Amino acid sequence: MSENALTSDKVYELLKNVIDPEIQYNIVDLGLIYHVNVTGEKDVGIEMTLTSPACPFGPMIIHDVRESALAAGAEDVQIELVWQPPWSPERMSDEAKLDLGFDL
Repeated sequence: MSENALTSDKVYELLKNVIDPEIQYNIVDLGLIYHVNVTGEKDVGIEMTLTSPACPFGPMIIHDVRESALAAGAEDVQIELVWQPPWSPERMSDEAKLDLGFDL
């Protein structure tokens, strides 16, 4: 595998640059990305959620997710917005919980 190969790890790393504007934290550590699947050489499928179905920044976050996957080297990006399992603070990384004042 070449250094520039598209991998799910590469996509996850770039998704850490996508910030939820309401919470001011990256969407990976918030637990909004449920799954990244790279198929073939340039196809990426992303299963994600939002903190709430009524999130006013949903379209912007989804746009930024797509742009991050393209920046990772994807040519085709399929994003599936899911509500099950529902997002909750328990999905956050320990680092995010500490930074945002949640108990571990």
